[in-house]
This record gives sequence, structure tokens and C-alpha cells, in this order.
Amino acid sequence: MTQLAEAGFDELRTALTGTVLGPGEDGYDDARRLWNAQHDRRPAVIAQVRTAEDVSAAVRFGVAHGLEIAVRGGSHSMSGASSVDDGLMIDLSLMNQVTVDPEARRARVGGGALLGDVDAATQPYGLAVPAGMISHTGVGGLTLGGGMGWLTRKHGLSIDNVESVQIVTADGSILRAAEDENADLFWAVRGGGGNFGVVTEFEFRLHEAGPLVQYAMLFWGLDQGAEMLRMARELIPSMPRDINIVTACLNAPPAPFVPEEHHFKPGYALVIVGFGSPEQHAEALDKIRRLLPPLVEFATPMPYVAVQQLLDEANAWGRHNYDKGCYLEDLSDGAIEVITEYLPRKTSPLSVVLLYHLDGAYLEVDDDATAFSGGRTERYMVFPIAVCPAPEMLEAERAWVRSFWDALQPHALGRGAYVNGLADVDEDRLRASYGDKYDRLVELKRKYDPDNVFHRNQNIKP
Repeated sequence: MTQLAEAGFDELRTALTGTVLGPGEDGYDDARRLWNAQHDRRPAVIAQVRTAEDVSAAVRFGVAHGLEIAVRGGSHSMSGASSVDDGLMIDLSLMNQVTVDPEARRARVGGGALLGDVDAATQPYGLAVPAGMISHTGVGGLTLGGGMGWLTRKHGLSIDNVESVQIVTADGSILRAAEDENADLFWAVRGGGGNFGVVTEFEFRLHEAGPLVQYAMLFWGLDQGAEMLRMARELIPSMPRDINIVTACLNAPPAPFVPEEHHFKPGYALVIVGFGSPEQHAEALDKIRRLLPPLVEFATPMPYVAVQQLLDEANAWGRHNYDKGCYLEDLSDGAIEVITEYLPRKTSPLSVVLLYHLDGAYLEVDDDATAFSGGRTERYMVFPIAVCPAPEMLEAERAWVRSFWDALQPHALGRGAYVNGLADVDEDRLRASYGDKYDRLVELKRKYDPDNVFHRNQNIKP
């Protein structure tokens, strides 16, 4: 490795318009840092690429020199797959450009862009890409796995709104993939994760959203958990598509709108975002108040950009995180019993359980249209997430997530899950997640990446 560092990295520097960093050089430690602080990787070399041609050159270099390759976008990989020890990290963060065509309602988004970059570019036109809920998440990793967020009920997953991608494959080829070109690859990257190459640009369809939306958070105490969850089970599917509700099991924030006696107390919340009229949103809140009056309530119009940033601090860089999600067909009494039993067992006040109800536009895409790791039937996605401000807290909190997940299994839709919610995964569980699509993905992996160059992901082995 020393000889390569002395001789070969100069070759890589010459090949790139971007920057090449090695251990000990200025910027190296910042560039190798990951969102999930439990992972502390030291790449042999970091290629901060600027163009698809840079990515191609970096991939060819890594393959030629037998370096394990990791691809870093927003660095939100829960498993730390965004980096690698003693290998090559291809850092896309400089490829964060977003170009908007408001008339065609299309956006071209660099493979290293963050959700906040997309929102900043699209919201001046009152447009948005259906994406996630944390603005410092990378577009690439989120989208390649599926992409769930506030607009899922109204406009589907992120992958449901991709028109085309530019992608660098394992042999360094720069390809366009769309319905009319490399259609098999286009199918695979929409849900198949980073297995098939490095996406350097996405073309998204845009939808009207904002600039102001309606926001509310309602909170109930631990003793009201079962009653609140049963209420949510009946309420959420009845809401119009303009309203999306996420159920959150969490500690009440020390926010000004929360009475001091409830600060940090564990309980249950409904977070409600409305894209329709204020009157429609108010009616929904009135219905909830009649069914089960909350302990705490906060409701206000809010810029869509601000809503997209509300969870940023709760998911800040530098914490120690772990998750393990599953699908539920329904929020059954048995599942509610598990949730209310296990929530009080968490030890970190930052850990949460999030439940996304998937219906509406999510159901209108044919299950076979993409490689997405979830059936297009009405369901809940449950994310128990350990969030620890100190490393010594992680072992106990990881055990809590795993025991919670185990207890939910009798109520789950099989062993499969949303691949973006798999912090650790074995081949059997990955196969269960993709179901009948798995064998097709293996064949496409053999076609586009037969040597498994891109394996630092939820890996589909060729």
C-alpha cells in the first residue's frame, strides 16, 4: 500500500478534475468522517470527484489496483458503508448541483446532492421532489433504496418519480438508464440500492408543494399509548391524500410549545403535514381532538423547507445510531401491545420509533415496475431507531432495537424489510425483502457488476 500511495495516487490525481486526499493530508479527516459516529473508517485514498468522468476514472483506478471501493453521497449509511478501511472512497459531495426546469417540472440532481440542496433549488418555484424528511440526507442513497417522506401518500416514493439516471458501472462505462435506454438497469437502480454502479445524476419529476404547508404535532403520554395507536389506526387511512401523518414514539422535546412538566417525557405523537387548504388541515386536527385530546399540541403554517429541516437536529452528525425496520400489514392489537411494551425499555432519550403508513400514490405503482423491496399493498413501515449521544450507550440501545424487532416478527409481513432500514443484513433477509425480484436482481448484477465491485451496500451477490 505504501508503494501505491507513493506512486499510484499521483496517477489518480492526474486523472481527476477533483481532489485526491490521502492520510495525513489537509481535509482528509473531515472527508472521511461519517454521519453515524460508531463507524470510524480510514480509507487509503479519497477521490473527491466533480464529474461523471472523474467517477469513471476513480472506479477504473480502484479496480485496477485491487482497492475495495466505497461510495459516499450524504454519508447517512446506517451501517457505515459510505467509507472503507484501506480502500478507495469515492466522495460525491462536490457533485451537488441541482438544475430546475419549472415549465417541464423536471430537476436534474447531482449524485452527491443533499435533500436540502434539492429543496433550495425547487421551492422558489413551489415545486418539490418526493423525498425523505431530513435535509442533510443524501439524495443518492435514499433514492436508490426507495425514498419515503411527507409526499409519499400524494406522489409516491422517490424512485416512482425518477425519469432517468446517469450511472457509472463497474467497468467505468458512463451510461444513461431510463425506460427507453438500458431499461433493465433502470429497473434495477430503482430500489436495488448501490449494487449496480455510481449514479452521478438523477432526473426527477417535480410536483407542486409549498412554499407554505400546514404543520402540527400532537403528543400523548405513555399511559395513553394503546388508546392513541388504536385511534391512529382508524384515523390515518381515512385522511385525504393532501395530509400525511407519521406516528412517532419518542420523548417530548424541550420546545417552547411543550409545558415544562412534559419535557423529555416518553410518549406518543402524531406529526401531521398538510399540503391542502388550512381548513382541511384544521378539520383533521378537530377530529383528533374529539377522538382523543392530546396533552400537548402545536399547529402552525410553516415553509415546506422548514418542515424538511425539523428533524435535522434530532438526527445530527456525531451520534451513535442503529436501526432495524420491518413491514406490518396493519397496526394490529398485537403489534400495538409490542410497541407499548417495548417503548419504555429504551434507555436513550433520543431513540425513537417511527411508523409510516404507506397508501395512496404508493399503491398505484405496479409492484413489478421497480426493484423496490416492498409490496405495493397498504402497510406500515416501522423503524425502531437507536440514537445515542455517547458510544457507551449504544450496546444497550442496539439490544433494545433487536429485541423490539424480534417481538414484532409475529405481526410482520415476513422477514423482509425496506432496504434503507437495514443496518445489518444477511443474504436470507435480503432475499426475503426482494422476494420474487431477487433472482432477477442477481442476473442484472452478473451483467453490470460480475466481480461485485460495488458491494458496500445491501449487497446482492452475483
